[in-house]
Amino acid sequence: MGFGGTEQVIRQLVRQMPRSEFANSILCIDGSIGPIGQSLQREGVNVHSVSRSPGFDFELVRKIRDRIREGKFDVLHCHQYTPFVYGRIAALGTGARVVLTEHGRFHPDRYRYKAAPVNWLLAMSTPAIVAISSATRDALSRFEFFPAYKVGVIYNGIEGLVPEVERAKEVRAKLGIPERSFLWGTVSRLDKVKNQSMMIRAFVRSIEHCPDSYLLIVGDGPERQRLVEQASKTGIADRIFFTGYIEQPISYLGAMDGFLLSSFTEGTSMTLLEAMSLGIPSVVTRVGGNPEIVIDGETGLLADNDDEKGFAQAMETLCTDHELRERLSRNSQDRFQERFTVSCMAEQYQNLYLHILDS
Repeated sequence: MGFGGTEQVIRQLVRQMPRSEFANSILCIDGSIGPIGQSLQREGVNVHSVSRSPGFDFELVRKIRDRIREGKFDVLHCHQYTPFVYGRIAALGTGARVVLTEHGRFHPDRYRYKAAPVNWLLAMSTPAIVAISSATRDALSRFEFFPAYKVGVIYNGIEGLVPEVERAKEVRAKLGIPERSFLWGTVSRLDKVKNQSMMIRAFVRSIEHCPDSYLLIVGDGPERQRLVEQASKTGIADRIFFTGYIEQPISYLGAMDGFLLSSFTEGTSMTLLEAMSLGIPSVVTRVGGNPEIVIDGETGLLADNDDEKGFAQAMETLCTDHELRERLSRNSQDRFQERFTVSCMAEQYQNLYLHILDS
């Protein structure tokens, strides 16, 4: 329960469940409780942790089973594949109904032939399997050999952000960005899978048609130093800002005129949803769940995976077409309200829990 998209979904789900009907408890299996887990503890949610040993940890199965029996849980909701394997085995004989949610895929994806028979058995004995996008569902079927008909789709949802106009202005002033300049931005872990290197190259390319633009990169991660070095060699390093990790980046998001997501793969990007809720038009890569969130030309612009030229052209189009930005902004907020709110997500999971308990 550190900072991450999956952890944010779990927090939103637990918070949204009516406590008069659902009692939630969280078990972390990697030996510690991160900041999101600690914040939930302060809100009165039971959050526990156990340590997972290298290799297949049979003792962990016992610990999970003991926790299920101690808490007398009706539903064991496993987030991601490894917790699912341990949880599915641990739940045998306890009466707990198991739900798996697959939140995303590694890049590049690969076939897991050795796991095929095991995954088939696990899937057939699991009441509910959920993917956070159709693309994730298809990958579970194709690469993990889960029966396609067993996997449903529930999109991630978040609480829409409320604009902080004055604080956003302060961010721009602090960075030294002129009032009428165009500010591109992203909020993301700085990791190779997010491909911010291509984003920087595309930004440099777009400068020719959008000379009065800047790039704001909010986040931290293993690629930060390499990206900073890359930016320093562009000749326009003074237009590229790295903030590091910011726990509450809403004022930085609000300062942006356009949101960028250049990932090699995505499930459902939480920061993309946050940008949509604020009406910030976006340019994203056509990968994973992105095309299910962003409708090209209607709620944002799509570019092919790792296509620097195409990404830059989309940036140029958005930067130079004010009417397009206005239309995409309105449409993205409407689409967010229709499909990606936390209440929509929570209602679907509540109905799923009740359905598998009645079946």
